[in-house]
Amino acid sequence: MKRSKQVVLASMRKNWRTFSVKPVSVAFAGAVLSGCSDNGSEAIIYHTLDDCIDDNPNYSQECRAAYQDALEEAERTAPKYRSEYDCTAEFGMNACMQAPSNNWYMPAMAGFMFGRMMDRDRGYYSQPMFRSYYPGSVFYDRWTTADGYDYGRSSYKKSKIRVTKDQMKPKLTVSRTISRGGFGSTVSAKSSWSKSSSGSKSWGG
Repeated sequence: MKRSKQVVLASMRKNWRTFSVKPVSVAFAGAVLSGCSDNGSEAIIYHTLDDCIDDNPNYSQECRAAYQDALEEAERTAPKYRSEYDCTAEFGMNACMQAPSNNWYMPAMAGFMFGRMMDRDRGYYSQPMFRSYYPGSVFYDRWTTADGYDYGRSSYKKSKIRVTKDQMKPKLTVSRTISRGGFGSTVSAKSSWSKSSSGSKSWGG
């Protein structure tokens, strides 16, 4: 098991609220980011909190806040399954966990998106990222969001991407379980739509 995966799984299983952070200028899901253009805004996907801090030493507090928010968003928006088996069938061995306050199972957060938007308020954007460790999955070794957007391969230490305003809209709270293979179908559908509408593969390459 990779170190980054061990760190994230351990932190999620131990405590969803790992950090006590002071309010910072962070614009998370639902905020209006005036610095966004129709072509999207730049963001980076990190495997771990340490990766974000190492890459942004002057913004360690913002990295911590972004990571904390992503953990809480993961609990709220990640796909939910009736059994660990159903979750594992899509995300792979040791990639799923029981939701903190419910009996269902969900994938553990594998990384998080961090966007430092340069507008007059200098806002920041964050959301949890997931990936499958099962080679037979349609999103194996690829970064995906809770609502099924594909942002490319997850094997790199960090991935620079572009995010549109539509993709930064607030995610719906997931309060129902899905059947095995349901999330993969969502990823496939959105990936196909992206290819047909843009003429390219999908966000992230």
